[in-house]
Amino acid sequence: MNNEHSGMDRANRAKQFMPFDALKGFREALAEKERVTVPKKELSEDRKAELDIKLREIHQMDVVTAEYFRNGEYLQVTGEVSGIDEISRMLKIAGMGIPLDDISDLH
Repeated sequence: MNNEHSGMDRANRAKQFMPFDALKGFREALAEKERVTVPKKELSEDRKAELDIKLREIHQMDVVTAEYFRNGEYLQVTGEVSGIDEISRMLKIAGMGIPLDDISDLH
């Protein structure tokens, strides 16, 4: 049996039929442009005091959910606390650092 495409393996042959994205990154730029941003909420002194109490009750290896403000939106992350850095004012949770001033809620 004589195969005309014997010089090209199946994977490479399939690549030539993959769609071409002429505007690479355009869809991502549109999605970013359409993203709704919100202003950061100003917390009352009472709310700040509540959060301060919650932060003092958190220990290393506790699993918590933190709601925080970043880049015009409120996000949530749940994970294990690896520490609270008082000097840089960061809560270290799930492998990331969250500035204490950006936290709006803790569970």
